[in-house]
Amino acid sequence: MGVPFEALLPYGIMIGFFAVSAAGLAGLKQVQNGGKKPRYGLDVWDRVMIERDRRLTGFARGQTDKPDAPPGFELNNPWRV
Repeated sequence: MGVPFEALLPYGIMIGFFAVSAAGLAGLKQVQNGGKKPRYGLDVWDRVMIERDRRLTGFARGQTDKPDAPPGFELNNPWRV
């Protein structure tokens, strides 16, 4: 005798919610990184450069090719006093 499909509906709903939440978290991480893959295993130099990029562009993963810093960057010191 087979299993009635009504008994499998809760499992299908749970798997569906897991899939929706996983896709939502992956999309949120992609939006937070500006569409780039997340970075793992960062050392001190990488963190310094990410902080510099954030101060230059306003976004942690943003990079710029302009040779001159934007106005106000000379007052944007990463050292907290």
